[in-house]
Amino acid sequence: MSLVPLVRKHHLAVRLATATAGAIIASTAVSAPAEAATPPLRDPGVVAHFDRPNGQVAESIVVEPDGSADVGLILSRQVAHVSPRGRVEVLATMPLPADGGVHTPTTGAASVTGIERTEDGTLYFLYSAGDEHLTGLWKLRPGGTPVRIAALPAASFANGLARDDRTGNFYITDSTQGKVWRVRPNSGTATVWADGPDLDPIDFFGANGVKVHNGAVWVSNIDHGTIVRIPLTGRGTLGKSGKPQIRATGLDSVDDFAFTGRGDQLLAALNIPSKVVLITPGRPARTVLDQSDGLQNTTSVAVVKDANANTDTDNSTDNNTTVYVTSGALTTGGDANLLTARLDRQ
Repeated sequence: MSLVPLVRKHHLAVRLATATAGAIIASTAVSAPAEAATPPLRDPGVVAHFDRPNGQVAESIVVEPDGSADVGLILSRQVAHVSPRGRVEVLATMPLPADGGVHTPTTGAASVTGIERTEDGTLYFLYSAGDEHLTGLWKLRPGGTPVRIAALPAASFANGLARDDRTGNFYITDSTQGKVWRVRPNSGTATVWADGPDLDPIDFFGANGVKVHNGAVWVSNIDHGTIVRIPLTGRGTLGKSGKPQIRATGLDSVDDFAFTGRGDQLLAALNIPSKVVLITPGRPARTVLDQSDGLQNTTSVAVVKDANANTDTDNSTDNNTTVYVTSGALTTGGDANLLTARLDRQ
């Protein structure tokens, strides 16, 4: 399968992205100069390498209680497990459609993207193949085979996946159609929960990463270089969403992101610059990880407090918090990997 269409589109995203040194929440000041492994992150290190020549472009991550991780791999169409020691095991490989995936929207390549996990060990992930029989939300039980639980239109590129632990609802970003889809538990149906100009693409992808946090669904837009907060109001819980609020701008080719545990502070993956930036409300944003740490086309971030961490204080981080970062190496052609770092109390 040729990678040319996908690589061309990613380069196009670079030209369209807002070129700035960083990002600011709520229009604060100019961001500080970039530094590698800047506090509050420390001790970064690559813990696993993926088979990039065979299409294992790391795209998404969810962390298990033992510190192992499950990763969606785009072009190899795989879900893989990474042990705490860095061993990579393929759990499932998705089938190609009859046309080989060439009609997958925008990219021309069938892709496994967002991933989530429930407490019983079941993995949920997204697959986009330009085929109405394959595109949608899938689940994978331990030791089982993938089963589609909700279909999405063939014109959709389903990208980011988040689960609301309170309701069990899944939220799915549609990068080509500029939508957020919602799938209720056991419903088997995806419905449009949010759409509009803040989620639309310009010429490549719009809505991308997604998280449920602090009474809202948060969505990154790779073309706009923004992160948008969409309230989960009473009306939003039952039907459509609340009014979108732009909370971060100037994020060059922003992909996934994760909250640190300190209010609305977050870490965002900037794909083409191969960086992770720390964004704190009311403060300048800073680069905390970059290529010198091993990042190559940064795709996703997860923040996990270790089981033995102090849980007496809400909304705080401590020295037992680990940050996981995946790199896809899609345009660099280098090392697709999984990196970890420690997040200190600030």
